[in-house]
Amino acid sequence: MTNPRPPSWKWVVAGLLLLATMINYLDRQTLSSLAPRIKADFDLDPVQYGNLEMAFGLAFAAGSLAFGFLADLVNIRWLYPAVLLAWSLVGVLTGFTETFEELLLCRTALGFFEAGHWPCAVRTTQRLLSEKDRTLGNSVLQSGAAIGAILTPLAVNAMVGDSTEPGIWRGPFIAVGFAGMLWIFGWFSLIRGRDMAEPPVELGERESVWSAILSLRFLALFVVVLALNITWQLIRAWLTLFLADPQYGRGYSEKDARYFTSAFYVAADAGCLLAGVAVGLLTRRGWDGHRARVLVFGIGASLSAFTTVAALLPKGPALLGVLLIVAAGTLALFPCYYSFTQDLGRRNVGKISGLLAALGWAVSSPFQTLFGQEVKDSGSYDLGIGLVGWAPLIGFVAMLLLWRRGQFERVAS
Repeated sequence: MTNPRPPSWKWVVAGLLLLATMINYLDRQTLSSLAPRIKADFDLDPVQYGNLEMAFGLAFAAGSLAFGFLADLVNIRWLYPAVLLAWSLVGVLTGFTETFEELLLCRTALGFFEAGHWPCAVRTTQRLLSEKDRTLGNSVLQSGAAIGAILTPLAVNAMVGDSTEPGIWRGPFIAVGFAGMLWIFGWFSLIRGRDMAEPPVELGERESVWSAILSLRFLALFVVVLALNITWQLIRAWLTLFLADPQYGRGYSEKDARYFTSAFYVAADAGCLLAGVAVGLLTRRGWDGHRARVLVFGIGASLSAFTTVAALLPKGPALLGVLLIVAAGTLALFPCYYSFTQDLGRRNVGKISGLLAALGWAVSSPFQTLFGQEVKDSGSYDLGIGLVGWAPLIGFVAMLLLWRRGQFERVAS
């Protein structure tokens, strides 16, 4: 017999998942924070920079599929730290690249291994948290993305600042990669082998992954994940350049743009956590959990569409204020989405979340290159920024129209 876990333990684990997401985004966002410097050193045009992001996204799609299936087959206690170690090593190697081709290869490998974080993390919250706590747990998990994105420009400013020394951008990649490896010690100190073991399957509880994949609810979630990826990943990749690009941007300095990027992700983190709290309050007042999540999702999607207002504003406080609203609304969508996927497939959550992520990234990643081409052709970020925030509202409509018709009603029926 072993001592039972205290009630607070599951929230300590949720905090550890937050740290993993934070590390994931530190490695991912280092490129974006250093984009003006890297573009200059490698002599990249907007299309080539878009190709870097597209390669990351397509590799993320492949990794989501691979690790989504592995998350249902391999004990998460071992799989999770393995993928974190892999992407941290790739982050270190990025700091030693000498050519665009080497940078592209590292970015591709980073995308593949970083994808393993999400099915492992969602599997963990699904395993450890009850239905009423799961959206808040997913909010804690997802808020690490904002924290990582907050810290990245601050760390880059501390290490790079205004220095024009050639190759100084390499240091942040190496430092962030090595720092991420420390997480593994915390994981093994908190998680025992039995913690992630699945309970026995009761008679009648077995479910076919195909019955979920062929349902209208899966179709709704595909539209949602595509919409979220288009909006969040394009904003994540291009925000610094939108503010600081001397040729096409709003005219902020690199340092000021990075500081505002931190503020942007503070607002995103607040929106993410408020989404989880709001769903929790509504369910405790008698709301059905799904209905509460859909309402919060709809509010977030409406705020995301404020990108159109941002695209019409010149440099100034009004522009920055509207971008903060966009940040809060957009990241609030993710904990709701993760809970939708956990509701769809309780026994196959790794496969379902991985497949959805793969489809979402595969379809949305080419938009990075298209975005870059539009910037190059028009000489402005405004059209792309103005349109990108409307995608989540399409996902919201899909949830309203398709989810209520039944979990296992097939698309063809």
